[in-house]
Amino acid sequence: MSLLDLPGGGVAERFAQLAIDLHDSGGVEETVEAVVGFALQALACSHAGVALIVRGGRLEIPATTDPVVAEIYALQLAGGKGPLAESMGNHVVVLVRDTTTDDRWPEWAGKVLELGVRSVLDVPLTTAAGTVGVLGLYSTQPDAFGPDEEAIAHILARHASVAVASARHEKNLAQAVDARKLVGQAMGILMERYNLDGDRAFAILRRYSQTTSTKLQDVAAQLIETRKLPH
Repeated sequence: MSLLDLPGGGVAERFAQLAIDLHDSGGVEETVEAVVGFALQALACSHAGVALIVRGGRLEIPATTDPVVAEIYALQLAGGKGPLAESMGNHVVVLVRDTTTDDRWPEWAGKVLELGVRSVLDVPLTTAAGTVGVLGLYSTQPDAFGPDEEAIAHILARHASVAVASARHEKNLAQAVDARKLVGQAMGILMERYNLDGDRAFAILRRYSQTTSTKLQDVAAQLIETRKLPH
């Protein structure tokens, strides 16, 4: 049973619960796993997955419900042609009603058909900063995604976009806090050993960071571990 089959406020209740589950997720991977798990229930699709853009423009596949999805993503990661690339690059929803008749990406469609997939719905995950990834929905049945399914996929994608952006922000904040702690400890070592004030100790760490092309937190970590500045 999909959400479309639920009586009364079933759809709203399920999405309200999803919002709570995503808020309670521990990180990016946990967040997207909750999203793809919900997609199976919400849309009665055969498989689902999420592809995320990471640093350098690379794609990362943090969650899939079946190895088939990873194979489908791999086809596009290698060749760069297909609905995933189209959805991510142009920030649009891409629907493949039937891989036996769709002629936009014939090579991709043929290989996906061999994997048993007949219809595909790719929905971009977008925030104010741009597209952060794509939610991919797959079915072994042709024409599995109609207007109602697409509408629900849009709502799910919006929930996922906000949750992923929030999880990434929290992760970045945690990393920033850890970096500040390392730099603070390293400054303390320099201040004690050489009788320096805080500004001078920080200036020394920054100079070593610049002259050795090493991140400031890595210089600090090495000083803490070895009690010596890098050569």
